[in-house]
Amino acid sequence: MTPGLKVLAAGLHTTVQDLGRFGYQNIGVPVSGALDGFGLRLANALVGNPQGMATLEILGSGPTLEIAADTARIALAGAGARLGIRGEGPRVVAAGQSLTLRRGDIVQVALGPQSACCYLAVEGGIAVPRVLGSASTYVRAALGGLNGRALQRDDFIPLAVGCASERSELRAALLSGSPDQPIRVVLGPQHKYFKKESLAALLEAAFRVSKDADRMGMRLDGPLLRHRSGWDIVSDAIATGSIQVPGSGQPIVLLADHQTTGGYPKIATVISADLPTLGRCRPSDPLRFVAVELEAAEEMCRQAEREFAELVAALEPAPNDRGLDVGSLYGANLISGVTTGFE
Repeated sequence: MTPGLKVLAAGLHTTVQDLGRFGYQNIGVPVSGALDGFGLRLANALVGNPQGMATLEILGSGPTLEIAADTARIALAGAGARLGIRGEGPRVVAAGQSLTLRRGDIVQVALGPQSACCYLAVEGGIAVPRVLGSASTYVRAALGGLNGRALQRDDFIPLAVGCASERSELRAALLSGSPDQPIRVVLGPQHKYFKKESLAALLEAAFRVSKDADRMGMRLDGPLLRHRSGWDIVSDAIATGSIQVPGSGQPIVLLADHQTTGGYPKIATVISADLPTLGRCRPSDPLRFVAVELEAAEEMCRQAEREFAELVAALEPAPNDRGLDVGSLYGANLISGVTTGFE
């Protein structure tokens, strides 16, 4: 019998993602991959997988899954997210640590209020075919993942292994960071197409993520960024994090599923070190931008990699306690000492 996860409820938008499909943008195939590559890599590290292995990316609201394997080691990564476990040892487990479950256990994923996405990794990985070198799902072209689409109720997610290895569970240190930290950008490649006051507005004004946001990109509410003369350019290549501005003047930040070319001027590009932060943003979240030079952006990328390596090196054994998780309990909507629990 093939080991796997049975989908009892799919959540809003849950897909199989890895770090992306590289080398095919010249034929119009987006990179796709995780919105928050940091979260995906951390979830994999917690279960002992290679960091780029395919996981479940969970957006908006989480799925409910049944373990259909002898045992399965899982880990969730995402700010404030948690797992509700129903089975022999019912409990709530905060994101950032691995745990091993048995056949018939039911897992409900709940996102936290701090992030639009979280990542569920399973030891050994998800056994879906790689398409053009990647397991990532690109829904618009029905490419990759599980049948090229988001999960649906009654789906079966095949796993590569049917029994978790015998080892201690791992836990990551609590992550710190300011939600008000500005997103760093490199100006261009077409910033000279914009009026000086538009450049000033980009770097001085406050924006908010609009309701028009998905894996392709997020439209921002805020001051309109006006062009000097015309907004139609010869289509050229687009990088993840590009901030393009159509004739409306309302900027659009392009994300993992962005088109490969575009004909609107791009006023700036989010640095790679800040793409995970951008990927966690939810509609109505505030955004501020600050400009950095290219050389500084490259060093910030190297520094982010060093910090992630230090985080993984510092993973520690998790308490072997199947009882009450007080920290998660206090974060689970207490009313007069009673928790809502999981439906």
